[in-house]
Amino acid sequence: MTSTPRPVPPHSTVSHTSTLPASPSANSSTSAPSAPASAPSRRALVVGAGIAGLSAATALHRAGWHPEIVERSGQRRRGGYFIMMFGSGRIAGEHLGIEGIRPRNAEDGMSYSFDRRGSRSSAPGFGDLPANPWMMLRGDVEKAAYEALPAGVPIRFSTSPVAIVQGPERTSVTLRDSSDGSERTEDYDLVVGADGLRSTVRRLVWGPHEDYLERVGDMICAFELPEALPGMQSQDGGRITEPGRSFTVFPFRDHAPTVLFSYRADDVDAERARAKEIGVAAHLREIYGPEPLGEMMEAALGHLESTDEFLFDSVEQVHVDHWHHGRVVLLGDAAWCPSLYSGMGATSSLSGADALRVMLERHPESLEKALTAWEAKLREPIEEFQLSAAPMRSLFTVDTAEEIARRGRTQPVQRFLFSFPPTRAVIANLPTFRRRDSDLAV
Repeated sequence: MTSTPRPVPPHSTVSHTSTLPASPSANSSTSAPSAPASAPSRRALVVGAGIAGLSAATALHRAGWHPEIVERSGQRRRGGYFIMMFGSGRIAGEHLGIEGIRPRNAEDGMSYSFDRRGSRSSAPGFGDLPANPWMMLRGDVEKAAYEALPAGVPIRFSTSPVAIVQGPERTSVTLRDSSDGSERTEDYDLVVGADGLRSTVRRLVWGPHEDYLERVGDMICAFELPEALPGMQSQDGGRITEPGRSFTVFPFRDHAPTVLFSYRADDVDAERARAKEIGVAAHLREIYGPEPLGEMMEAALGHLESTDEFLFDSVEQVHVDHWHHGRVVLLGDAAWCPSLYSGMGATSSLSGADALRVMLERHPESLEKALTAWEAKLREPIEEFQLSAAPMRSLFTVDTAEEIARRGRTQPVQRFLFSFPPTRAVIANLPTFRRRDSDLAV
């Protein structure tokens, strides 16, 4: 696998030259036609080459569209922090022909609750959840989605939209190539904003980020390790939990662990600025100091200091009251980011793409009907996934020592409930878990 861009065929449809971004009220409300587009003209632009964008392009292709992808980065992201893949995402992947999504659940290791001095006690791990989620790396899913992309679907790297103007028949998009500063304007029948939490498409068509981002008030740093941490086996996982901050080790069957630092932050902008000033690892040493870090965190931060492959960001949710405006639609984190804590980011991106395929096939005569039905189908489960992030947050960031003590007392009960087959079956059948394993496109 290389990062060489796929060959890009020449385009002949460049009929709009306006570079003024359109507001939804001015351009979008009347733009979705009821007449079907002929097959050769059903041209779609997908913005973003992550899991959401790649799976959306495959879904569009399967629905008879002609997608192309633009990505602001100069190459594919290959970083692989921990994710969970639930059944609804696995079902969607099968529908879209995305092979290679395989579990890496550690089978022989133990899960522990640690402290900085190395003391440990047995504790439930993510692999113990009743819904049997697959433990994976983000890069596993991205790679599988890339390899499943139909031949002939182009990807243009270092390219992003700078203006989107909707007309009665098509949407005009001005694209800028950051490698040379060149711009061109082209027409599309559909634009899919799959460009993540701080979506350029959402900003251009819906409005400023601050209107749609809801801050949880935490910062996270996630990255892969080259080997197991001191005192741990490669398939061992666990967590150090302290008031307002934690350190989690995620084990895998056939891969070195990944880690996550998660901590409470009253001013996430100041956190980003400080990390930019002195470096992320140095800033984490401040946050987790001044007491000694202990052998495990010290080793993890030592590796962070020597790698460029990491995620450092605030934890946010995205709330948009309507996910499509005329011929522009948001998908994945750009539309509904449930936050890292929910465990449903990659799963919902795959499910959302597959549902889009179904509705485009079901309503070929009307894009507006297809997008309206798609949104109506997904709203309820997505909102449920977003709500689940609040209780899941306590697995990573616990605000007080009293909460930590209370959770410690309940861990033996949780472990029993998750391991005892009858109670495990009952929990797995609760609506919140059942929805995560259902086919959201049906």
